[in-house]
Amino acid sequence: MTEPADPFDSIVDAPFDSALSERYLVYALSTITARSLPDVRDGLKPVHRRLLWAMRLLRLDPAAGYKKCARVVGDVIGKYHPHGDQSVYDAMVRLAQTFSLRYPLVDGQGNFGNIDGDNAAAMRYTEAKLTLAAGDLMAGLDEGTVDFRPTYNGEEEEPEVFPGLFPNLLANGASGIAVGMATAIPPHNVAELIDAATHLIDTPDADPRMLTQFVRGPDLPTGGAIVDPAASITEAYATGRGAFRVRARYHEEKEKGGGWSIVVTEIPYQVGKSKLIEDIAALINERKLPILADVRDESDAEIRIVLEPRSRTVDPSVLMDGLFRMTELETRIPLNLNVLDAQRTPRVMSLKEALAAWIEHQFEVMLRRARHRLARIDERIELLDGYLIAYLNLDRVIQIIRQEDEPKPVLMAEFALSDRQAEAILNMRLRSLRKLEEMEIRGEREKLDKERKTLAELIDSPLKQRNRLKRDLAKLRERYGPETPLGRRRTLIEEAAPTRDIPLEAMIDREPITVILSQRGWIRAMKGHVALDQAEAAKFKEGDGPLFAFHAQTTDKLLLATDNGRFHTLGADRLPGGRGFGEPVRLMVDLEGDAAPVALFAAQPAARLLLVSSDGRGFVARSSELLAETRKGKQVVNVRADAKLKIVRPIAGDEDYVAIVGDNRKLVVFPLDELPEMARGQGVQLQKYREGGMADALTFRFERGLSWAMGGESGRVRTEADLTPWRVARGATGRMPPVGFPRSNRFAG
Repeated sequence: MTEPADPFDSIVDAPFDSALSERYLVYALSTITARSLPDVRDGLKPVHRRLLWAMRLLRLDPAAGYKKCARVVGDVIGKYHPHGDQSVYDAMVRLAQTFSLRYPLVDGQGNFGNIDGDNAAAMRYTEAKLTLAAGDLMAGLDEGTVDFRPTYNGEEEEPEVFPGLFPNLLANGASGIAVGMATAIPPHNVAELIDAATHLIDTPDADPRMLTQFVRGPDLPTGGAIVDPAASITEAYATGRGAFRVRARYHEEKEKGGGWSIVVTEIPYQVGKSKLIEDIAALINERKLPILADVRDESDAEIRIVLEPRSRTVDPSVLMDGLFRMTELETRIPLNLNVLDAQRTPRVMSLKEALAAWIEHQFEVMLRRARHRLARIDERIELLDGYLIAYLNLDRVIQIIRQEDEPKPVLMAEFALSDRQAEAILNMRLRSLRKLEEMEIRGEREKLDKERKTLAELIDSPLKQRNRLKRDLAKLRERYGPETPLGRRRTLIEEAAPTRDIPLEAMIDREPITVILSQRGWIRAMKGHVALDQAEAAKFKEGDGPLFAFHAQTTDKLLLATDNGRFHTLGADRLPGGRGFGEPVRLMVDLEGDAAPVALFAAQPAARLLLVSSDGRGFVARSSELLAETRKGKQVVNVRADAKLKIVRPIAGDEDYVAIVGDNRKLVVFPLDELPEMARGQGVQLQKYREGGMADALTFRFERGLSWAMGGESGRVRTEADLTPWRVARGATGRMPPVGFPRSNRFAG
């Protein structure tokens, strides 16, 4: 009994990096050449080619009946493609989807999925057969036009490439991700491709950019519109890399009473309809597109997505621009013409190079078909010559067959026949003797001689080859021409400007509102410009009352300043209605800890604000620089310890001085120019204090004097015209204010 071999004896010492790179390279090449990249000649990946080949052997021609997809998948994975059945079935499903392929290669019966994104039924339920396009792609397989190779187990043969004249690579496109490279080819119109190919046959050195005169752009199965400029499309085809901007197609439907709605009838390629509608509905729910009120899916066999505006005054172009920016009603489909050439080498080709490679393949197919036919003609002529000899010497031939034990060598010797001729004569049935008439034999031979001469001239003449290919392409174009239902261009080519940055005012109906913020932080917006005294008298929760009330528009952005120096932004259109108590403002923005509101107002982009903290430091800020994009807001005033932001006041255009009064009842007046304009910081010292802090501050016009309310119910206002005694440099301590200044140390009384 022999001892088992020691497994450690088979270990080979080798550098890890080289061993890993060799194995990874094998995997990468396998993925690139046998899985992910299509062949430039027939535009197919191996799995697709094997699917169609298996269906052809099952005689699933367009005129035949359907067979279960499970039968096809079983043959494919059992004979040609040893991979998972689900992956093979998924590839077959895509070949049958009219919204995935411009010219489907499989005619499916049953549920093969839909544009909503639903999956196909199981393969045991669905049936399929080939389409006419698949027949055109495989035409000539029995005529010696391409090489065959053994299958993975050596029991069968499969074609290395399909010979048909159908330009499948560009007509149906392809997509795939390999190792270190990818391909993305959108579908195109066959008639346009044939026109471009015909031009290349006549002018092989044509300018690549001139081909866009024939191939205007992708022709997608789901329609839509390519809105890129012509120069961009030309550059993409000239380099083989680029992208195309695709928009949905829509029209405006008028309604009774002056209303209208947008109806989308075509959506971009490879966009799921149900997911698209969900995204649009999310925009409505999140109020990201306030001018859109509703979306409905009224699709049946045709797509019909209805979009209702918020009001009839909405501009349709503004609404669609917003949808194009925020949803997949506009997408970009890539172009990366990375394919395997005739030598199975991956490379990125231009449109001209891809068409030229396909044309070269068709010339090779034409020559191989001609040579194959020549060989068949020579074989037939040889037999006809033998039949003619047998007819002219029929009695002697019959005598030899009857009398000789081995008639074949005798026939060959007496009549100078070849082995094939003698064998054919011996295998001939008696009933065929009546057909062996000299005129019929000579007539068939003359036809074959004429055909042989034509084929020989075709092989020897490049000009005849070009003319023959152009005639064949013209016949193919008749089946896929623009006047046919299948060949009609579906995707429009119409240049459009990029979507605009839509101002908020254009997206929201401008309506007057009255904003109310309570002392406990409840905010609401009453419709219309209500008198502010009425707004302050509105209902509040027990123990609560008004803090701020002002007029605004629904298109305004509101700035909420808190005493920690932070500014938060609120959309006026998103405020709760004024029927109830409103909602806590903390649900809309993230207020830190016990931060208290200091100011709430509508932001004016060009306005300037005076910001002063309780320690007498401050600066001037632009309202536009205080807007925040997030719930956390923006830190603007960096208040020092034990200090808080206290004053946020707008500065009128003609105001040129600042007045500030402290808790110590000292007043300082200085020019506004002495304050810096900042976007963030602590600011500079406006007034010094030995005890206490800042009580109030404002800006005013110096020549008009400083005014303040007298208090009480009289509503009288006092103005101090001569402010020279208090006019000092910024940062001074100041002096006691004029007689009659409010005891509250506040300018507003």
